[in-house]
Amino acid sequence: MTRSPSTGSKKLETVEPLGKRVLIRKDADKKRTKGGIELPDTVEIPTITGRVVTVSAQISKDEDFPIRRYDRVLFNPRHAIPVDFEADNQLFVVPIEDVVAVFRKGGDD
Repeated sequence: MTRSPSTGSKKLETVEPLGKRVLIRKDADKKRTKGGIELPDTVEIPTITGRVVTVSAQISKDEDFPIRRYDRVLFNPRHAIPVDFEADNQLFVVPIEDVVAVFRKGGDD
């Protein structure tokens, strides 16, 4: 049931990527390497990780792209479009070509 704006309730706003794009929530920046080296704030990392929030309808129907909601991915942020949606979340609309890897748990072969 949807309520009219006059009742004072807020509707949830959503972001749906169009075309061959996915919406990704960027993981928090790491300030220390596994070896214990502190990274300065100005270091630029060419690829970053995040979780898929949603995929476009075009991607979800395309078997060439085995990427689904909640997948952890590695992506190149060069063409990513930041979404100023929630102050505490870093959301990006990313072209599927810039998603370079999907992290999967190893299975028995």
